[in-house]
Amino acid sequence: MKFGLIPINIAVADLDQITGIARLAEANSFESVWTFEHVIVPEDYQSKYPYHPSGKMGAAPDTNFVDPLIALSAVAAVTSRIRLGTGVNILSQVNPLYMAKQAASLDLVSNGRFMLGVGIGWLKEEFEALGVPFERRGARFDDYVVAMKKIWSGELFEHHSDFIDWSGFRSYPVPVQKPLPVIIGGAAGKIYQRIARHGDGWFAPIGDPAALAKALDQLRAACDAEDRDFAEIEITCMWPGQGGKEAVQALASVGVSRLVVPIMALGASPVEGIQKLAEELKGEMVT
Repeated sequence: MKFGLIPINIAVADLDQITGIARLAEANSFESVWTFEHVIVPEDYQSKYPYHPSGKMGAAPDTNFVDPLIALSAVAAVTSRIRLGTGVNILSQVNPLYMAKQAASLDLVSNGRFMLGVGIGWLKEEFEALGVPFERRGARFDDYVVAMKKIWSGELFEHHSDFIDWSGFRSYPVPVQKPLPVIIGGAAGKIYQRIARHGDGWFAPIGDPAALAKALDQLRAACDAEDRDFAEIEITCMWPGQGGKEAVQALASVGVSRLVVPIMALGASPVEGIQKLAEELKGEMVT
């Protein structure tokens, strides 16, 4: 099983904290480090956060949200092995040409260690602050993924849609990885069809093996409908770091390849928590 830590860019005081956690994770055989993203957290919002019964996310408006790609670039500079993932960036609210350029650049400077995790977004107030329509964000997301993959080819290309009108240019650098992994996050709407059509992986906000097994059955069905090999899709899920090797093996048995552990779940001292978890998982960790 691969193990990651999340988030390394939230509620941090300085650069040393970001890079220190990443270097510690690498030294303790974690496979990856991940980020969360919000450009802003409104003082108040009516949108419902889908991953907590309260409908509110845990971060206060004045929480430090270091930009994910900047944080991961800093990590890339001080590490050599650990992989770098966004879990997830909100693709539907940004310019896809910038995102494609930034992703390819980060893959280059990390020597092929970047995984672009992307999602549709749920916070309407954030879209409004950015001047981007909240409506049709799913269709926009799908179109952007297709268009970015064209950009990463390095070839002269065209892409014309309801959202984009591109022709007559190439974009460099191209990613080191071919393909650069696109990992799609979420658990609602057309998520399974979307992953089957466009994703190299699924970032699943589901940690219960029984619930995840049912979800993966739906993903398999979507892959069959799209004539896609389900085995090509890497399954990543959040895991609170509890239950030891038994819990890990239960998730592995339903098809999970990577478990991403929230740093805040590891206790008051992240350093001690990371070291303790690594010790508990000896023999299970694949880098």
